[in-house]
Amino acid sequence: MQARMNNPAFINQDAMKALMALGEASHKGGVPHAVHELLHLRVSQINGCGVCVDMHGKMARKAGETDERLFSVAAWRDTPYFTEAERAALALAESVTRIADRGDAVSDEVWNEAARHYDEDQLASLLLSISTINVWNRLNASVRMVAGSVKWG
Repeated sequence: MQARMNNPAFINQDAMKALMALGEASHKGGVPHAVHELLHLRVSQINGCGVCVDMHGKMARKAGETDERLFSVAAWRDTPYFTEAERAALALAESVTRIADRGDAVSDEVWNEAARHYDEDQLASLLLSISTINVWNRLNASVRMVAGSVKWG
């Protein structure tokens, strides 16, 4: 496997700085880091971004996630391993990622359940985090970045 080119944000350092700053800002809303990693993993699975599935699986494990939860995040609705708040965040992540799949991109049901578990700052954090990983997924998938080719600290 070989990438078509490097991720555009690796080439354009202004874009890299902006994306990194957005990622850091999205984690400042009081949502646990592990939840962000679960969302990043799930969104990356949906978008078929091998680089991000690989990376966020590893980062989630480093953040304390168990293999049980990591292996079942794609089937979160059908497993007992996630809290109601995590399920609400995962549903929100899926809706935001699949925004064009329905007329009402994020249904009131999904929104209200997320709002039941997260305050406005946390919802902002979740939405920014979900949107940021979608940008990374689209960049990586477009240039066919290879899983394992990106090393993060």
